[in-house]
Amino acid sequence: MHEAFTLTTPALLFSAISLILLAFTNRFVAYTSVVRNLHKQYIESPTTVLKGQIENLRKRLYLIRTMQILGVSSLFLCVITMFLIFVNQGLIAAYIFGAALLLLCASLAMSIWEIQISVKALELHLSNMEE
Repeated sequence: MHEAFTLTTPALLFSAISLILLAFTNRFVAYTSVVRNLHKQYIESPTTVLKGQIENLRKRLYLIRTMQILGVSSLFLCVITMFLIFVNQGLIAAYIFGAALLLLCASLAMSIWEIQISVKALELHLSNMEE
């Protein structure tokens, strides 16, 4: 069943997970400037649209944090998997690697959820411009 399961198997995910984490971090950094701008606008003129944008952004920030935690945990489990393969614990390594894959899937699913919330934020912003 796991004859082809070698050190390179979990190592294959390193670049993918790293790129995903980079994308999540870039989103987070972009949101920090948005938060600062929204804060300034809200202090000058609090509106219900700004309140809605702030609530939406708060959800997105928490989702990104969770996405990053899941992604880093997946990478961590890949490293543990490599160690277990190294010490000839193939069966345990396979289960740990499976958990790493599940964490990565959860991270990606949360990314889809965050994208949907981002679209709602843009819709809110566009509706404000149309009024």
